[in-house]
Amino acid sequence: MLEFIAYRFKVSLFDIQQGVQGDLLAQGAFSEVSGLEMSMAAKTLKEGGRNWGDVQLAGKTSFAPIILKRGITQVDDLYQWMDICTRQANFDFRMQGQIDVYDNVSDTTKASQKALLSWRIDRAMAVKFKSAELSSTASAVALEEIHLVHEGLQLIRRKEDSDKTAGSQEARGVANG
Repeated sequence: MLEFIAYRFKVSLFDIQQGVQGDLLAQGAFSEVSGLEMSMAAKTLKEGGRNWGDVQLAGKTSFAPIILKRGITQVDDLYQWMDICTRQANFDFRMQGQIDVYDNVSDTTKASQKALLSWRIDRAMAVKFKSAELSSTASAVALEEIHLVHEGLQLIRRKEDSDKTAGSQEARGVANG
């Protein structure tokens, strides 16, 4: 079984054209991605004659804002995205996002990298951009961050390889058709 390493990931952002994933607009490494979470508010139903607790029903699912942080470079794509959504009045400008998490392999060439899982982010919109605090006494890398709200989050797990999957299905007694 391969390990999941929290620092081996890549973020990709795609344009959405009429609901379909379009061109790759940005791709790269970020120093931190947070907010990959969702929660559901349960609804309580009080039932007459039921003395042992309430009935719990599924309620609305909500998603936390995703925060991307990276070192400041000469590329200003994060600021441009925020600028498009605010000052340039493109309030409906959305992106599709994907965060790939890679295995713990010592060979880091692009050809050998294999995503073990991916987070798919639906209809992301920039709602906050924050630049680094500038200080003449600071010794840390200057970071910029962008906050994204979105309309859905999906976890996609990759299979290690088809032979291992077929072997495990046979071991569990799953018929092949």
